[in-house]
Amino acid sequence: MSMLEIKDLEVYYGVIQAIKGISFTVNEGEVIALIGANGAGKTTTLQTITGMLSPKKGSILFEGTDITKVPGHKIVSMGMAHVPEGRRVFAELSVLENLKLGAYTRKDKQEVAESLERVYKSFPRLKERKNQLAGTLSGGEQQMLAMGRALMSKPRIILMDEPSMGLSPIFVEEIFNIIQEISASGTTVLLVEQNAKKALSIADRAYVLETGKIVLSGDAKELMNNESIKKAYLGE
Repeated sequence: MSMLEIKDLEVYYGVIQAIKGISFTVNEGEVIALIGANGAGKTTTLQTITGMLSPKKGSILFEGTDITKVPGHKIVSMGMAHVPEGRRVFAELSVLENLKLGAYTRKDKQEVAESLERVYKSFPRLKERKNQLAGTLSGGEQQMLAMGRALMSKPRIILMDEPSMGLSPIFVEEIFNIIQEISASGTTVLLVEQNAKKALSIADRAYVLETGKIVLSGDAKELMNNESIKKAYLGE
């Protein structure tokens, strides 16, 4: 069974249609890449799945349950986490306080403490800077914090929006290594990413979005060798 199933989704901003009837699936354990140019509708798709936007038509099923009209905070407690574009850390709070906010839906303090240790293991830099204000971290460290905060909710699936945006090549490499570790630990990943080459290199399957429509989909490695993809997104 698909973990996440999007059926005939249509989303509008006022009279402008941003998403034009897209359908796709994410199976348990997969890394799925959603690639496309700026304005293709990638961020809108993630925001609609996580309850931040309401679709005009279509449905969203998460582990067989219809979550199309479920509010965002309830979706988190069902096992879905979202790392938004632009990181959105709480700048005036410490690293540790930011991480603890990620676990606000969880009641078992012992389990939360164990999750914190796991996050520190994946992101040693966050442990070193746990008492530092989040706003004073570098861009790459803030991205790690946003990912760590999402993992604190112990998600079954994590949706990431442009995790490499604005980062130095060294941090980009590190972030993608961590995404692979997250996947290897059993968490399903839906990845929206401008860096198509990097995204396809770690994904199982991919969907290509153009002006609100899925125009191509398939095995990520095969799409990497597709001539039209190479020209449009890989700079080849």
